[in-house]
Amino acid sequence: MPRPARRAVTAAVEYAVARAGIVAVRALDHDVIGQAHHPRGAAGRVTAWEMAHRPSNRQRSAWVVSLLGVRPASRVLEIGFGPGLAVAELARAGAGHVYGIDHSAVMLRQASRRNAAAIRAGRVTLIRASVDQIPPALDGPFDAILAVNSLGFWPAPAQRLAELRRRLAPGGRIAIAAQPRCPGATADTSRGAAREIEELLTAAGFTQLSTQALALSPPAACVIAASPGSSAS
Repeated sequence: MPRPARRAVTAAVEYAVARAGIVAVRALDHDVIGQAHHPRGAAGRVTAWEMAHRPSNRQRSAWVVSLLGVRPASRVLEIGFGPGLAVAELARAGAGHVYGIDHSAVMLRQASRRNAAAIRAGRVTLIRASVDQIPPALDGPFDAILAVNSLGFWPAPAQRLAELRRRLAPGGRIAIAAQPRCPGATADTSRGAAREIEELLTAAGFTQLSTQALALSPPAACVIAASPGSSAS
């Protein structure tokens, strides 16, 4: 299929999935934003389905994982794994062990099903927990930490990022990605989100910041930063 045709098909699928998901969630629960923050019940299952099947979400997750460059010995932690798309990408990329937390029981079930083989193989561990109450078992050290479109829901994000930095090995890297989903979001909205992430990471003590963009609609931004110390191998 020619590239313009593929783009048109992808755009049509993106619109159809997003529209169907929003309509269904509204029919079950008027609190669409709340469901995005903490999927629960029947509406939460629809939200999880919509998140898992939007082409942009899949592209964004694969892209963020590619930026981290994980290796067979890498221990990676995802904050807010949602339906488990990035977890699956990390496992496919060959990460040694992928850990993840999410405060939604609905998302834990979805992600566990999606990554069932890797969980059985002992390569993936998923836990129901919130970013402000990470279990002691996940103290690290980790070689990489990522969060995709979840930072905006964190309480006291600067404090949470500082806590995550302490869970990284020296030179370990963190990837914080955002693709604004607010009505009317543009490239300027994405650039503004990236600047806010940069400021938070700097305030939390991270160094070597690098910001990348993915040409979606609106664009996705990902800020990569390192924990102070020797460069990660």
